[in-house]
Amino acid sequence: MPDEIQPGAHFKDNLAQLPAIAGIRRIDLADPSGALVASIENQPGKQGSLAVYQHLNQRFGTLDRAAAEHGLALFAEHTADARARPGAHPNIDRLLAIVAGEPALRIVVVPD
Repeated sequence: MPDEIQPGAHFKDNLAQLPAIAGIRRIDLADPSGALVASIENQPGKQGSLAVYQHLNQRFGTLDRAAAEHGLALFAEHTADARARPGAHPNIDRLLAIVAGEPALRIVVVPD
């Protein structure tokens, strides 16, 4: 069950607990007006983010502050790196922005 995941200190360990991403082409993120603000493709280098965002959708149904805080915990050591290097991790930067007060986003899972 996705809500049983308790984030640990290492992203690799957290990732191993998340549901598989097979069958997902991408995840789209839409703002409150429905405009597409970002997409996370199922491709090397983005699959960890795809798994985190899929889990957030399954557990929270939307990317609000609570979901963003959980996502930051799942990204573990990468969250500290994202704070130190803004722009290096755009999918973590988005979570940081929501925690800081940006509007919630709708998560749309696009199947293969």
